[in-house]
Amino acid sequence: MFGDDDYPAYTMGRAAEITGASQDFLRRLDEAKLITPFRSAGGHRRYSRYQLRLAARAREMVDQGIPLEAACRIIILEDQLEEALRHNENHQRSQETGPI
Repeated sequence: MFGDDDYPAYTMGRAAEITGASQDFLRRLDEAKLITPFRSAGGHRRYSRYQLRLAARAREMVDQGIPLEAACRIIILEDQLEEALRHNENHQRSQETGPI
């Protein structure tokens, strides 16, 4: 649990404090579909470390003058590119080692 970047460990208040963003900003990221926080049984938003990294990146970009929607799209594309590069690297490694 503690080593899991996807574990929803942070409340909205703590997430806002960690990222330096307002709670309203975090809600807007949810509306923009950049991050979808886990909901507790009581309906409270809970965030993972991975989601906090995305939120902090979005806040940095917005602070630089990039519109929120554009920042979210850029971050989504960066994330997809990183995943594709990781997949390609794994594929190349499996080609080099060949069948066992």
